[in-house]
Amino acid sequence: MTKKLLIRDLTLRDGQQSAFATRMNQLQVDRVLDYYKDAGFYAMEVWGGAVPDSIMRYLGENPWHRLELIKKGVGNASKLTALSRGRNLFGYAPYTDEIIDGFFKNAVESGLDIMRIFDALNDVDNIKSSIRYIKKYHGLADCAVCYTVDPHFSKMERMKSRLKGKPLPKEVFTDEYFLNKAKEMVALGADIITIKDMSGLIQPSRITRLIPLFKKHLNVPIDFHTHCTPGYGLGAVLAAIIHGVDIVDTNIWNFAGGPAAPAIELIYIFCKKLGIQLDVNMEAVAEINKELYTIRKELDAFDAVKQFPKPFNPLVDILPPEIDKEFDKAIVAAQNNEEESLLKACHAIEAYFNFPEPNELVKRAEIPGGMYTNMVAQLKQFNSLDIIEDAMALIPSVRLDAGLPPLVTPTSQIIGAQAVNSALAAKSNRGKYSNASNQFIALVKGEYGKTPVPVDPQFRLNIAGTREETPYDTSNYQRQDNPVLPEFDNVHLAKDEKEELLLELFPTVALNYLKGLREKEYNEFHQQKAAENKNQIIFNVTEDSVTGKTIDSPMPGNIWKILVKEGDIINKGDSVIVLEAMKMENNIASEYSGKVKRIFVKEGSFVKAESLMIEIEE
Repeated sequence: MTKKLLIRDLTLRDGQQSAFATRMNQLQVDRVLDYYKDAGFYAMEVWGGAVPDSIMRYLGENPWHRLELIKKGVGNASKLTALSRGRNLFGYAPYTDEIIDGFFKNAVESGLDIMRIFDALNDVDNIKSSIRYIKKYHGLADCAVCYTVDPHFSKMERMKSRLKGKPLPKEVFTDEYFLNKAKEMVALGADIITIKDMSGLIQPSRITRLIPLFKKHLNVPIDFHTHCTPGYGLGAVLAAIIHGVDIVDTNIWNFAGGPAAPAIELIYIFCKKLGIQLDVNMEAVAEINKELYTIRKELDAFDAVKQFPKPFNPLVDILPPEIDKEFDKAIVAAQNNEEESLLKACHAIEAYFNFPEPNELVKRAEIPGGMYTNMVAQLKQFNSLDIIEDAMALIPSVRLDAGLPPLVTPTSQIIGAQAVNSALAAKSNRGKYSNASNQFIALVKGEYGKTPVPVDPQFRLNIAGTREETPYDTSNYQRQDNPVLPEFDNVHLAKDEKEELLLELFPTVALNYLKGLREKEYNEFHQQKAAENKNQIIFNVTEDSVTGKTIDSPMPGNIWKILVKEGDIINKGDSVIVLEAMKMENNIASEYSGKVKRIFVKEGSFVKAESLMIEIEE
């Protein structure tokens, strides 16, 4: 009996997110949908992740429309899949069951078939409600075990730790750790289990062990998701196929490789040689790829790699004999578990087709590529790029202090941002955690769930003010305001349940987006982009007009919340503004006591570093 391999195409979500900052607009998506209908992938990942946020924030488009239009274009030719973060959905704080229920109801109504559900801590309690509600509305629950590795500590670091009476933990992320998490997910009703390697860190030798282990103990299909950044991706996918994986995640040629997943065209060649059946119309895939070439050129400003692969269509192009032999070498090496030979052959194949070389820095640091680029961007904002190596070196200890979370959104951003803050603090001779973000505090406190190793109670007390692990209390959850807008004929900001959910899940971004939408409707300027009206600073203030003390922005960011109003009496140290910077929330405290004389910013507005925000009259 011929073995069949199912393909989940990532091009329209993870592919464009990994390589092009999620900037594909609806018109570009529309250009490939007819071909996708003919291609007949088992599944297409088209939504979730950064898509809803990004298309509102940068493109002025409606996330629900994106899903609905893809469903209309593809029909039932492929299952549509999305990605969400368990109880957090797309945000940082857990949501109530009411919100999760409403989200899944509307997602399935809009065309979603499968939700890939993961938790950044691999805390299975955090995905229970998502499994329940996706299945309630007859969708499939694809539960992802987040792959990660233990941090590396030097012998000197381990010796110092033992002398202090706090030995560093032994290996935590064992094969049994991942299998036990998967078993818990299946017991809760998972229809598919995905080994989700968001950083591309899983080596072929490791997936060679994990796939048979999962197949032996689990009675649901196993999917493998990885990236090519450190150079393991193609070899790991081939090893997974040879050892019995049911589904693999791929991208189409011009959106593949580098920070993204391997190309389906290369997987097609391997499967053809192995006698494995792919129920994918590769002629339609070639047509999609032609259009993607043009789209990629249109996205040049956001291209993370700017390195096009050599044009190739496996249906018509003949491989040079020496490259054809590399495919054969890779297969033999994967069958014999010879990792070094497998990777050498795969790298030769990728080099021939001009895919990006392995990123050695990410490989050595063992962190997601996106986490590294976020840290670089943050340090550039502070004109402190010279301490990037110091920040990178702090990641293992910051991660361990926080309970050794896997590095996946949002924990990768939280740990990365804290490592940057700690490096900046050291540069100024301040304490390592003198500037802890609200999200880092919440992680240490226990609001994100149970960490793989317990947080030291004394550290929790120092950071979060309590020794006890404190779960997030959703009983105090307050829904976002849906105000009436008098300037637009007294309409509500969100006009239906889907828009109310956008406001719940993306408060700052949806506020700007929906206000822009209501303004466009009011003015009948349907071609005006919502983004033109967001991120504007209210006042143009000259220094001469300010007579009191000022509270200035310490960094660039968006005004998340204003905690005071004009006329309020405040004390030194009181929090007055919550500033969102690098997706972290930072409480800005007053350095003065007195009366709030003037507020120069509004919620949702963007401020530069050192921008005047509040004037205080002492």
